[in-house]
This record gives sequence, C-alpha cells and structure tokens, in this order.
Amino acid sequence: MVRTPLTPEERERGERLGVLLREARAERSMVSVAAEAGLSAETLRKIETGRAPTPALFTVAALASVLGLSLDELVRRCELVVA
Repeated sequence: MVRTPLTPEERERGERLGVLLREARAERSMVSVAAEAGLSAETLRKIETGRAPTPALFTVAALASVLGLSLDELVRRCELVVA
C-alpha cells in the first residue's frame, strides 16, 4: 500500500499537535507519559517532533487522557487558521 504524501497543511497540523502535547507534558518525562498512555517513548517523540504528523485517533485519545486534555480542545487548537 502506497501512502499519499501529506499536504503542507497536514504537516503543519501535526507540528501543532506535537507542540501542544509537549507543552501539556511539561516537566513529566516522555517515558512516563508514553508508558501511561500505552505507547513507546519513541512513538511519543515522533509525534512531538512532527515526524509522525498523523497519529491514530486512539493514540491521540490515550495521550489526551493521560495529559488531561480534551479531544475537542486539541482539535480546535490544531485546526488551520485560514486568512
């Protein structure tokens, strides 16, 4: 299966998600947050750095739950602002 290349907007949205998760994680270690969410630290690192800009919904939901974020808030803050 060949994956369709991401648009610049999709990449930008993934970068915003990474920033939001990193800010919400704050002083907590990447390893502890990832473990609590049932993910590997490498998966979390890829999401936070934008190298995995389109993580699965269940992955985002698990991270949001661990970090005390609502999915609605994440969606709102990751939406593209069209001028």
